[in-house]
Amino acid sequence: MPEAPRRALLALPLMAAAPAPVTAWDFRFPALEGGEHVLAAWRGRVLLVVNTASFCGFTQQYAALQRLYEAHEGAGLVVLGVPSNDFNQESQDGRKIREFCDAQFGITFPMAALSLVRGPEAHPFYRWAATLAGGEPRWNFHKYLVSRDGRQVQGFPTRIDPASPTLKRALEQALAAAAPNS
Repeated sequence: MPEAPRRALLALPLMAAAPAPVTAWDFRFPALEGGEHVLAAWRGRVLLVVNTASFCGFTQQYAALQRLYEAHEGAGLVVLGVPSNDFNQESQDGRKIREFCDAQFGITFPMAALSLVRGPEAHPFYRWAATLAGGEPRWNFHKYLVSRDGRQVQGFPTRIDPASPTLKRALEQALAAAAPNS
């Protein structure tokens, strides 16, 4: 057998075994109330993933996140709150987290269960997003904005409020993009 076709045949199993490119839609989060949030269920929507904490100086951002969700849910926005105690400012009890979110801010957007967002033990979504969007969260209320195709991620540090012109502009651009076919 000539060398070039032989090499091509040998490469076929390697190409078939190569993993598909990872997107945000390949991840799942345990849900605060039990069960799980399968991000693939939101394929074609814009996703804003935020690590949250109940006892933080930035906790008021919950209110702005809720307003964003209410204003843009119909256009395809999903906000996913991810409570984290990485900075020692969150309850360890999921019921208490839910009660706080409901009583203080009337949160209706999906909430994940308590998760790690930093370091080698971080939730896989956070490790993936950190590589694409400038690093891991340095504090609570770090935001990752994910495009409709699930491949592009933009990071916004804690100090960028959800109501800021910077985040609103990026959100509007993401929402204006056409949903991918698939």
